[in-house]
Amino acid sequence: MSQIAFLGAIETGLIFALVAFGVFISFRVLDFPDLTVDGSFPLGAAVSATLIVGGINPWLATLAAILAGGIAGAITAWMNVRLHILNLLASILSMIALYSINLRIMGRPNVALLGENTILTPLDSIDLPYYVTTPLAFALIALVVLIGLVYFLKSETGLAMRATGENPRMARAQGVSTSVMIVMGMAVSNGLVALAGALFAQSQGAADVTMGVGVIVVGLASVIGGEALIPARTILLAIFACLIGAIFYRLAIALALNADFIGLQAQDLNLVTAVLVAMAIVLPRFKPSFKSSRGEKS
Repeated sequence: MSQIAFLGAIETGLIFALVAFGVFISFRVLDFPDLTVDGSFPLGAAVSATLIVGGINPWLATLAAILAGGIAGAITAWMNVRLHILNLLASILSMIALYSINLRIMGRPNVALLGENTILTPLDSIDLPYYVTTPLAFALIALVVLIGLVYFLKSETGLAMRATGENPRMARAQGVSTSVMIVMGMAVSNGLVALAGALFAQSQGAADVTMGVGVIVVGLASVIGGEALIPARTILLAIFACLIGAIFYRLAIALALNADFIGLQAQDLNLVTAVLVAMAIVLPRFKPSFKSSRGEKS
């Protein structure tokens, strides 16, 4: 694997770490199976790209993308807690609706950002190659989000949200409004996913209505893979595991597709993803037997 391919995988992994953070909140904290992610990711890309092309400041465009993703997640949660639609079905309905909404926002299937100012444009003035500065910028963003998320989940509101996902009946008995916590958590989750979509569009130079296909699988692979690599004993470790899992996932994908002896091609991406997710789920089950066998030998 070349240096550019390696750093490119790191860059993409850092972007999808934000997706992993969002998936962690919905799946692990709230215990809410959420497929809205496949719609909120291109939503963030569509909103930011459309506003940037329209002459809006890239930072404001990115903020608008986060707000749009938050609204999408809140609507999914609202359908669940107020309309009593099954959480998985509610997220599927939002995902389907967002496909049309994204087309409406962009006015066409894709929007190009070539030649437009983005949040990455100031990096051009740094005397370093773009394939070095861009991963560094995304690493800083991911680190800031990670720290903010850790502090949030350790706050009183974050503890109430974690209690909602762990034991809703107990949380309600303690005076926690579980409906509010679910709506808030889903808004934060999809806001982070939309942020990832906005950064991905600005990094790749275009937003496309189909760029969200399979994003939920990537997020789950990052979360599950990270947990397999780093035991989530604390909130900090659990969120850090999502970051490491996303980077490891993209590196594994890049290595598999660039290894000539394996013979994989770009169209095999989904196959590689399925294999990696299956391995991340199955391998932790062999840890206890492996440790016990080592103990018997010693």
